[in-house]
Amino acid sequence: MRARFVVPAVLLCLLGLLQLQLWAGRGSLPDVATLRKNLEDQKQANLRAQHNNERLESEVSDLKEGIEMAEERARQELGMVKPNEILVQIAK
Repeated sequence: MRARFVVPAVLLCLLGLLQLQLWAGRGSLPDVATLRKNLEDQKQANLRAQHNNERLESEVSDLKEGIEMAEERARQELGMVKPNEILVQIAK
């Protein structure tokens, strides 16, 4: 009679361990949801970094190819002017 209950008891224990692993262990449903959110956040960060890199690459190529970009940045950031040129600033 005792052997009749041993197999179901062992199977119930195994089922309980599997449920524990599913809900609380490594690779559990909450853990997977957190990893998916982290993955999506990282993809967004990578996309922003990629756009920033493309913008910087464009700026570098402009600086390598022509002096107009360098002149524009010098005018905007440093307030530089060419010889025989008058700088007029308008305050807003």
